[in-house]
Amino acid sequence: MNTTLRTDWTVRDICAGFEFSDAEGKELYGLGGKLTIQPEYQRHYLYAEQNGKREHDVIDSVLRGYPIGLLYFNKPQTDADRFEVLDGQQRITSLGRFTKNYFSVEDAHGFPHYFRTLPAAEREKFLATPLTIYICEGTESEIKAWYRTINISGIELNKQEIDNAVYSGAFVTAAKAVFSNSTNSNLYVWKNFVRGNVKRQELLRTALEWVVKSSDDKKVAAYMSAHRDNGDIAELENYFAAVIDWARAVFPNLRDEMCGLDWGRLYETYHANTYDATKLAAEVDELFAQDDDVITSKRGIYEYLLSGRELTNLLQIRYFKDAVKRTVYDKQTKAAQAAGVSNCPMCAAAGGSRSRKIWALREMDADHVTAWSKGGDTTAANCQMLCKAHNRSKGNA
Repeated sequence: MNTTLRTDWTVRDICAGFEFSDAEGKELYGLGGKLTIQPEYQRHYLYAEQNGKREHDVIDSVLRGYPIGLLYFNKPQTDADRFEVLDGQQRITSLGRFTKNYFSVEDAHGFPHYFRTLPAAEREKFLATPLTIYICEGTESEIKAWYRTINISGIELNKQEIDNAVYSGAFVTAAKAVFSNSTNSNLYVWKNFVRGNVKRQELLRTALEWVVKSSDDKKVAAYMSAHRDNGDIAELENYFAAVIDWARAVFPNLRDEMCGLDWGRLYETYHANTYDATKLAAEVDELFAQDDDVITSKRGIYEYLLSGRELTNLLQIRYFKDAVKRTVYDKQTKAAQAAGVSNCPMCAAAGGSRSRKIWALREMDADHVTAWSKGGDTTAANCQMLCKAHNRSKGNA
């Protein structure tokens, strides 16, 4: 890859023709239309988040005469008169947004100033600030590899942002228009089931993991590679919609605990089953009404019910049901009487006057053989009955 250093372009040059759109997936331009500030492989603009501190810092640096770091432009092999921002999109967008009066910055005395309210001399100084830019020319693979390398600092690229760069093309463009667009009206529904920052491609990542039925990075990458030049994302959209529609139909009463569950896996595992949504809703309400120290994982309620109440470990239930206590007590007592020892294993092992005592059920407590705090299940297989004194002294051992 070849690089050429340019220091003759100023803020005025780079911001020439700049227009900003709040709609994601829209490319931004500079250099009078010759510079694509936000190519399809770039992440969305993030510096305005967190009260705009980052974009304010960029502007403050320029106003104070401080350097804002190297910028890298790609010169596409297909068009010698055009450039793409390889690194510096966030900083350049901050410059452009300021010149368009999208936000203000405070002066040394704490007074806010938009670009248009700066003194004329200060505006001119800002626009005349030279920038340090490397023009990079190389093959697509070289450019994409370099893009990944230079984005290991700052706001670090996540997996999907990297994949968007590596597999940029018609598929990424179409997918971002749907799943990376914060103006998409479907987000009102989707946010009840899926977590993630739309601008950071996290919703798109979820959609891809669902359609490939795996969170394996290689499988997601393979899918994107296979569809790279195809702008038809119908399979991705339809599968995502099928998962959401199924979840809404089975559990129509929305709760915060539903957000972020692995609905893609749940759909694949259970969607062929038939469920009574009204009955499920009542069962959900019943389980959520349990104290938090009884059912310690309320998020597990949904798959627990989908499984036909078989996967009890999902609820992380702390206390044994009375029926389990009775079953374990009867089995334990019968074995103890046959052996001529106490039905409290700890009394039998300790010897002394209680080593042969048969305790009544009301005199005993259910105990986790493997402590609940250490991952022990609240099942009959992990239950033993101890006299109340020994159970209280045992703790989490």
